Amino acid sequence: MDWRLLIQIEEKALQHSTIQKLSAEFLGTFWLTFGGCGSAVLAAAFPEVGIGLLGVSLAFGLTVLTGAYALGPVSGGHFNPAVSVGLAVGGRFRWAELPGYVIAQTLGAIVAGFILYQIATGKAGAEIGGFATNGFGEHSPGGYGMTAAIWTEVVLTAMFLVVILGATARRAAPGFGGLAIGLALTLIHLISIPVTNTSVNPARSTGVALFGPSIAIDQLWFFWVMPIVGAAVGALLYKVTLAQQGD
Repeated sequence: MDWRLLIQIEEKALQHSTIQKLSAEFLGTFWLTFGGCGSAVLAAAFPEVGIGLLGVSLAFGLTVLTGAYALGPVSGGHFNPAVSVGLAVGGRFRWAELPGYVIAQTLGAIVAGFILYQIATGKAGAEIGGFATNGFGEHSPGGYGMTAAIWTEVVLTAMFLVVILGATARRAAPGFGGLAIGLALTLIHLISIPVTNTSVNPARSTGVALFGPSIAIDQLWFFWVMPIVGAAVGALLYKVTLAQQGD
């Protein structure tokens, strides 16, 4: 790698403190969870004008797209523990920063879940139902079992990492990474909401599980393990088959 490029990367990293990076990850994951899950809880089935599955899918994609452009320049715009792990596996993120990112992301999602719960229960006779939580078996929106859920979460998270790594590579068209990543997350939701209610993000799953039905807590381990496995698989796949020197 060109030594001048290394200097530019180092100078850019020094522009933002650790507190700023963690704050950006907290806010970005808050926005993703509040916007995406909020659309599902409050607007998906609203009488006559509900946004439905397509609207919820777009909401998740839009949160990542807007967050990536607003906060990505500060922290990299991960907003997802699985993404952070995948980027570390792919050599795009320092392992030493991983614990702080995961904590900030999870706290951001929990705060979003708390505020969303206060809103959702803020009317007489309110019932939160599944509260946009993730699940399989009896807690799957379409009744899909664990095996189907494993394939769904691992494959879709792996492909999400392939898109992220490819769209943010140095040879990629500059300025379009956030758009590609946001649209990828929209597509992921369009595919998998019926199966697991779409996680691919352990923090997002945690943020609402803490305020949802007890079965969501019982199955929460699954939505930490499978997205992280998928992210590692996707990063390795990209690194071995698609990466070029300088990526």
